[in-house]
Amino acid sequence: MSQSLILPDSLSSPLPVPAAPVLQADAVAALSQWLLSHRKVLVLTGAGISTASGIPDYRDDTGVRRGRLPIQGSEFRQSEAARKRYWARSMLGWPRLARAVPNAAHHALAQLQSGGQVGTILTQNVDGLHQQAGSRDVLELHGSIHAVRCLSCGAQHPRAAIQQQLERDNPALTRLQAEILPDGDARLEPEADAEFHVPACLVCGGMLQPDVVFFGDGVPAARSAQAETAARDCDAMLVIGSSLMVLSGFRFPRMVAAAGKPVVAINRGLTRADDLLGFKLQEDAESVLPRLAARLQAAPPA
Repeated sequence: MSQSLILPDSLSSPLPVPAAPVLQADAVAALSQWLLSHRKVLVLTGAGISTASGIPDYRDDTGVRRGRLPIQGSEFRQSEAARKRYWARSMLGWPRLARAVPNAAHHALAQLQSGGQVGTILTQNVDGLHQQAGSRDVLELHGSIHAVRCLSCGAQHPRAAIQQQLERDNPALTRLQAEILPDGDARLEPEADAEFHVPACLVCGGMLQPDVVFFGDGVPAARSAQAETAARDCDAMLVIGSSLMVLSGFRFPRMVAAAGKPVVAINRGLTRADDLLGFKLQEDAESVLPRLAARLQAAPPA
């Protein structure tokens, strides 16, 4: 089967050059050669690397967002109704995410990192699957869905403990079946959360918020600075499973490309950075990365 891989004249070029689709084996060979030609490859991952673990993604192959807009951070903090809506949906959706396990793409990326073919992993995902697969030096740009923090006293709570509180205080909702949405969300009829009991901090009784970056909020300054340092220090960037439509992710390949360093992508559909890419392999991450890791493992040492 042919794959849509656009190869430039030079594998170190940050600019796309149109070319005919190449066979799968040639695509993996080209990506393997590209990795071997760079010493410090920064990786950026998005929702597309976790779909094979049963976690839905946000966008279709054209980059268009599916479904309704999520709750905004300011709305969550200012509106009791918004907090009821969020926690009711999260109560139903989080268990599915909590049971998710790393797929072949996560394991292969951990193998590539262990072998020195890639370095730091910046992830837009909040599922923790990179760490479960054995990756180290992972920077979670948008936080972790498995942690909850109190906005009053700053206490951190495991999301699993909050789930117990939610189910104890809202037993009727445990019997509902709901469509699972990205990042531990679920589709729920508006009237279903009218009598919902929102969880409170187990330490001070204050307002709880999942330890993630809500839509409309910014990545914390210290975390953003750490990611910017990684982007400055790399000599190339590999984007995996992200459309880069959100600025918090897109700004890093833009920064790397602006410095004259190459950016390539493995992504099934459109990305916001397509005009910055040296080449793009339009395939699922769980198909490409295991073949890539196997090829590099079999390659003789330089």
